[in-house]
Amino acid sequence: MSDSARPTWAMGGITGEAVEKYLYDILPERDEVLRDIEAEAAKRKIPIVGPMVARVFYQLAVAVKAKNVFEMGSAVGYSTLWWARAVGEGGKVIYTDGDVKNADEAKRNFQRAGVSDRVVIKVGDALEILSEQKAESFDIIFNDVDKEDYPRVFKLAVPRLRRGGLFISDNVLWSGKVAQPNLDTQTKAILEFNRLLYGSKDLFTTILPMRDGVAVATKL
Repeated sequence: MSDSARPTWAMGGITGEAVEKYLYDILPERDEVLRDIEAEAAKRKIPIVGPMVARVFYQLAVAVKAKNVFEMGSAVGYSTLWWARAVGEGGKVIYTDGDVKNADEAKRNFQRAGVSDRVVIKVGDALEILSEQKAESFDIIFNDVDKEDYPRVFKLAVPRLRRGGLFISDNVLWSGKVAQPNLDTQTKAILEFNRLLYGSKDLFTTILPMRDGVAVATKL
């Protein structure tokens, strides 16, 4: 699949193209709501994690019995929907996005999927919203905001995560730019963030080289 034909959520650069195609081809079919979001994301170049990474999110949430998830940078709610299904009835996912139109579209997606009762929609700066959650202790915090903000997210997120909880971040390999010279501002921020993750005594971190790189950090 050429880069021009590949959906933005199936961006390459980390895994060999043939292997990546196999990994997407073997995935079970998604339901109508997820398929529609994937199609719209491909058509309109909306940033979503895509089905391969989303399945990992669902699996991790189930593994740690997550009931309280904070998502930073939710767009049209694709990954939010996977989190919401994973936490089940009685669970809560906080959706954050700075665009009202994104939030409205996400709300419709949640209604179609039947998970509106477990999603709290907040429009605004995700970092500010997280900083206001002083009494909360989250099972999972998912980070997918502007890359320049990743180091700031680290400082905000770790104290608000329960012991044994997961701090998950997307795009930590940034299409392979982390291993290239002549780094731009975004890549430098991601490199600093990755160093913070691996250098933290409070976290045990692994970077998964799938899609655009996913960091999974467990709070010790």
